[in-house]
Amino acid sequence: MTKQYRTEKDSMGELQVPAEALYAAQTQRAINNFPISGLALPPAFIKTVALIKKNAAKVNMDLGVLDQQKGEAIVSAAQQIIEGQHQDQFPVDVFQTGSGTSTNMNVNEVLAHIATEIAGVNVGANDHVNMGQSSNDVIPTAIHISAALECQKTLLPGLNHLAAAIEKKAATVDNITKTGRTHLMDAMPIRMSQELGAWALQIRNGVDRINASLTRVYKLALGGTAVGTGINADPLFAEKFSQVLSAETGLPFQPNDSFFESLSAQDAMVELSGQMKVIAVSLMKIANDLRWMNSGPLAGLGEIELRALQPGSSIMPGKVNPVIPEATAMVAAQVIGNDAAITIAGQAGTFQLNVMLPVIAYNILQSIDILGNVSAVLADKAIATFEVREDNLQQALSKNPILVTALNPIIGYELAAKVAKAAYKQGRPIVDVAEEMTNLTRAELEKLLEPRHLTKGGISQ
Repeated sequence: MTKQYRTEKDSMGELQVPAEALYAAQTQRAINNFPISGLALPPAFIKTVALIKKNAAKVNMDLGVLDQQKGEAIVSAAQQIIEGQHQDQFPVDVFQTGSGTSTNMNVNEVLAHIATEIAGVNVGANDHVNMGQSSNDVIPTAIHISAALECQKTLLPGLNHLAAAIEKKAATVDNITKTGRTHLMDAMPIRMSQELGAWALQIRNGVDRINASLTRVYKLALGGTAVGTGINADPLFAEKFSQVLSAETGLPFQPNDSFFESLSAQDAMVELSGQMKVIAVSLMKIANDLRWMNSGPLAGLGEIELRALQPGSSIMPGKVNPVIPEATAMVAAQVIGNDAAITIAGQAGTFQLNVMLPVIAYNILQSIDILGNVSAVLADKAIATFEVREDNLQQALSKNPILVTALNPIIGYELAAKVAKAAYKQGRPIVDVAEEMTNLTRAELEKLLEPRHLTKGGISQ
């Protein structure tokens, strides 16, 4: 079947566009110009651009600069996009014009097409859908709004769920004492709840970091138009837009203190990405701890047993791997890589415009999405379900020569070192060797070297 085309026209002339397409000439030019990755900006971003167009139309109608019939049609058309319709109409590659003009015009053209059908009169992509706007303020605004919305929808719920799961698990293992490790070597004992409590605080701190960054993400570029001066936008447009957007989303959006900063820099996104990098580092640490604790089951540490989720090998029957911590570590690696891309892109603010906006949008939203999702998966499929192998923990703890550290204030470091080395060499419990090599009684030693007592800190006496 031969593909059908129609002729569309823009300021550069005529162009053939697929007959069934809702977009027009500028989108087609971008499709032709950027056959690079096959990666399009995610639905969350496109829906946010539509959300901007919807509320911009409302404000322009309220200000009396946009015809009511056309404005209502734009609002209706935008709502279709927000609800997930017509997603196949936004094919423009991420690697495109640095301002994101191609994506802005893609949305403008699709909305104009749908709105024209709704209104029965011509609705223009530039004159009506894009009224009071420029790609230069729409795309930075869409980055901020989509990032804020997705943080509230996916990232923060995922992190809070993970922290709560860790805290709940910590409460159930507070009675379990294990060998602590520094440099991967045996160290003084800790309670398993103390170990997990550190993880929980890492995640809680991550939540605080995201919330602190969002105070700057809530500040929007819209109203700055082409270079930050607000040319062709009503002086009341920016404030009114933020008000209606906040009413719809429940988030405290407001015009930025300087539109020039909004257009020329992406510091808020670099900051948010940096905070997600910190969270990624936290998740990598937690994932690796879980992998070490689960290692074995015979030749590793064997401290815990993660729930078996799938066969671990195509050749070794019965092998089961720590797949959830591994997936978590890979997400962490991706987020750290995304942060590097966002950091470099953030430096692309030359004079009045940053010209790497689409790649910032793509990477920030991917980081938010995968961090939030993997946090929930880690909570439900690893943290909540692992079992403790107390027999292995106690066997290692009873022979841990480093327990002798508690005797330092009583017998001195040098003698304590000799006791530890003897216990290690002989493979005997430290209490037995200390009884032979010091003047302390068995009862005194058992009290001083009791592992759970040693997890409370202070000076043994």
